[in-house]
Amino acid sequence: MAHLEGQERAQYVQDMFGRIAERYDLMNRVMTVGQDLKWRRYVIEQTRLPANGRLLDIATGTGDIALEGLTRTPGLQAVGGDFSLPMMQVGKRLPARQTIRWVGADTLALPFPNNYFDAVTSGFLMRNVIDVTGAFKEQMRVLKPGGRVVVLESSPPKQNLLRPFILIHLNYGIPLLGKLISGEADAYRYLPDSTQQFKSPAELALLMRQVNYVNVEFKEFMFGTIAVHVGQKPY
Repeated sequence: MAHLEGQERAQYVQDMFGRIAERYDLMNRVMTVGQDLKWRRYVIEQTRLPANGRLLDIATGTGDIALEGLTRTPGLQAVGGDFSLPMMQVGKRLPARQTIRWVGADTLALPFPNNYFDAVTSGFLMRNVIDVTGAFKEQMRVLKPGGRVVVLESSPPKQNLLRPFILIHLNYGIPLLGKLISGEADAYRYLPDSTQQFKSPAELALLMRQVNYVNVEFKEFMFGTIAVHVGQKPY
């Protein structure tokens, strides 16, 4: 599944997230032991959003990151964009998320003007897109000069003593949990598979610099299997 390319891959990912939408948040809490809440708070901290600023959370899913931004930033205009409409429909039903502006959007062709947002965030997007470089360029286009892109993403297990245990969790534990909680074991085989085939945190940081983001840095979590990358659009 993770070997799919181009539009075939994009269609698979879109359909997959539609199937798991109803249990997506619960599954995230369980398989990360609640740590994903901490990671999302860290993402918003790194945006350095001004009061009354504008945030785009692309691949917003049910709007977790956008909601965190609204909670922490007075007067924020939060846009949640995703190409999985079922995911956003789940989020729209939650009362606390009614002020999020929900928009059907593909990160490779964002329906927003140049230099519009103070920050662009994403959670578990980049390993699923068919053109990572193109996604970063498009996100830079809609950022104001000096604006920040903040990326929460899973990373391939490092070559260390923990690697065998992490691989067991990825390849067996997560699909089993996915089957029990969402009834979709196939989707939760794709997610670990795509993680293992994705770039390392250092490689992703290098790609961001090649796209001309500045002040690029990243912080790792959960034994290096999760990373938050930050980059800034030049003034």
